[in-house]
Amino acid sequence: MKAVLISRGRMGSMVWELMQGQGDTAIARLDQDDIHLLDTLPGADVTIDFSAPAALPVVADYIRRTGTPYLSGVTAYSPQDMETLRALGEYAPVLYSANYSLGIAVFKRLLQVLRETPLAAWDVEMTETHHNRKADAPSGTAKLLLDALDPAHAMAPVYGREGVCGPRKKGEVGIHALRGGTIAGEHTVAFFGEDEVFELTHKASSRRVFAAGALEAARRLIGKEKGWYTLEEILFGGAQ
Repeated sequence: MKAVLISRGRMGSMVWELMQGQGDTAIARLDQDDIHLLDTLPGADVTIDFSAPAALPVVADYIRRTGTPYLSGVTAYSPQDMETLRALGEYAPVLYSANYSLGIAVFKRLLQVLRETPLAAWDVEMTETHHNRKADAPSGTAKLLLDALDPAHAMAPVYGREGVCGPRKKGEVGIHALRGGTIAGEHTVAFFGEDEVFELTHKASSRRVFAAGALEAARRLIGKEKGWYTLEEILFGGAQ
């Protein structure tokens, strides 16, 4: 596989390490400081992007020009950025996910099932924990899980609580971000009913699981028809 790898950060470096171990090559490794070099590059088998939202305009121009399949794991995209991403599906197969671990893909599918059960009427709280260098909160994965549980955005997110908040309101979903140490990622969704609690938790002990999942998804994206894809479609087949 010949890829354009955009990111020299920790995730980009992990992806590059795994690529080398699997015999893949990068026709270019770029980041925000030299992203302009995309303007002169030819197409590749796939573009893998773990950089930042600021790089999107240049990356989008490259995808439109070359039709290279595009996998993005960039977090903190704005709604306008997401519209740009989706529109790129007219030029190439495009895959976006805030988290590329297989476990999170299964977690999301389970939440899609649970939203059709009586648990959906229970009180729901979400906790996400990451290392002390993570810049955004809540995490992109927390947002992804919330969308799986509440695709219509009917629930009212509450980001932490303080002071005299009064009784918990029906339809709220508490989202709590913890930051410390070197934790790669831990997410829990808890459903609180009358005298019982149901919880789902996923723990990632290293970023390696995200990098490995992204590479597997990138390989499967190659050869797909133009369009917008979810990770579940790529890994499991069928629309979600």
